[in-house]
Amino acid sequence: MTNKSVKVDSPNVTYTEDYILSNYTYNNSVVEETEKEILIKPVKTKYSFKTDRRVVKTGMMLVGWGGSNGTTITAGIIANKMGINWRTNRGINEPNYFGSMFQCSTVRVGVNKEGQDVYVPFKSVLPSVNPNDLVIGGWDINKMNLADAMERAQVLDYDLTKQLKPYMKDMTPLPSIYAPDFIASNQSDRANHVIQGSKAEQLEKIRQDIKNFKEENKLDKVIILWTANTERFSAVVENVNDTAENLLSSIEDPEIDEISPSTLFAVAAILEGCTYINGSPQNSFVPGVIELAEQNNVMLAGDDFKTGQTKFKSVMVDFLISAGIKPVSIVSYNHLGNNDGKNLSSSRQFKSKEISKSNVVDDMVNSNRILYEKGEKPDHVVVIKYVPYVGDSKRALDEYTSEIFMGGINTIVVHNTCEDSLLAAPIMIDLVILAELCERIQWKTEETEEFQNFHPILSILSYMLKAPVVPKNTPVINSLFKQKSCIENIFRACIGLEPENNMLLEHKTINLMKK
Repeated sequence: MTNKSVKVDSPNVTYTEDYILSNYTYNNSVVEETEKEILIKPVKTKYSFKTDRRVVKTGMMLVGWGGSNGTTITAGIIANKMGINWRTNRGINEPNYFGSMFQCSTVRVGVNKEGQDVYVPFKSVLPSVNPNDLVIGGWDINKMNLADAMERAQVLDYDLTKQLKPYMKDMTPLPSIYAPDFIASNQSDRANHVIQGSKAEQLEKIRQDIKNFKEENKLDKVIILWTANTERFSAVVENVNDTAENLLSSIEDPEIDEISPSTLFAVAAILEGCTYINGSPQNSFVPGVIELAEQNNVMLAGDDFKTGQTKFKSVMVDFLISAGIKPVSIVSYNHLGNNDGKNLSSSRQFKSKEISKSNVVDDMVNSNRILYEKGEKPDHVVVIKYVPYVGDSKRALDEYTSEIFMGGINTIVVHNTCEDSLLAAPIMIDLVILAELCERIQWKTEETEEFQNFHPILSILSYMLKAPVVPKNTPVINSLFKQKSCIENIFRACIGLEPENNMLLEHKTINLMKK
């Protein structure tokens, strides 16, 4: 099944050598609310989608390549590509991409002649990059080679690490930008591999690095992903970073300090025409960055990888509220011992993480005015502590207290051990591969003559992100089920299929159909 391609036989879809062309009717409803009634008017919009079938040679550049996430994703891709098996006390292990929604989940495409559901690998719905083919590079403020950095991270089993070292010992990160004011002071001992000079000179160096990486590896495109330390939040300051023009001017001004390294990387990526993904919680995408991306039609996605506790929370709260149960208190406690935890032990960096983890339930609460009055929401507390001994094995404890029938109280307590980098790495792969695929999809309606790209802010990737950045005046969706359905149904539209509705009417109306 995994090697079969998917092809739709329908008048609504056409396959050429280079493109998949589909016609799709998008059904929605416009609601008018009066004092007496809620009036719902169904509306239809006819879309055409054009997906480029040509999968090109793609590079992935990681900011923070020498960290736990960067070394783990690199090691995982090499192990899969080379077919490296390794022994543990549980026996022989084979490499895989478990944890990647795109590589290892399936989608239902219909029923067979026996009426049984047919599922296909998600990755086979549209042509996509094989993660084994990604060319990897990046930057780090520490000059340690990837083999030694992998050992330092202590994420992977010894036998696997030993076999991977020959492949990774010659991989060395490029120097990166170090701004002590934006990350914790306890990171200074790592900063031995930094780009000197002014912000403008640093920006130009990053741009040149991207150009060199692309040319040296003969790449058609590069996706850039921030997996470095969490920064403090940047102040959005008028005439500094509030517009694209002001942001570019501020980078040239040595007197202005409120430009973070992650924002500089984002600007460099945009100016080089490369999609940029922010995997940390800080507000890298200040208004000037978003405007610059829109002006250059370059895609952005963020913020903050959604891996363990927050992903579980978005499912749990969605379940409770959908069941008519009212969560009134959510308390989340974490402790971890990797370098991410060390950096987050600083209060300013923790604040960025606290914000991204705390807003995850807002849209689900706002969807139910039976349970919650306007402005009402659960008490929600997030605590993160640094415990070096546990390393990359993060402990997450959650308590959900809810009001139930007739004044009753229900309490759910969950303990979750999250292997932090092993959960993050496949999500990073999904983000890069889906972002590249989104670059190849164009759309138009009856009102537009020319095909155009998706909006530069790739909210379609929200499934993988804790605090989704969305276009202006767009609702923020955190419900995991809605986020997954969004990706799946947009891809279905690209091959002329209707959204998955789970009605299965052929089974509910079987007697009528026989008549």
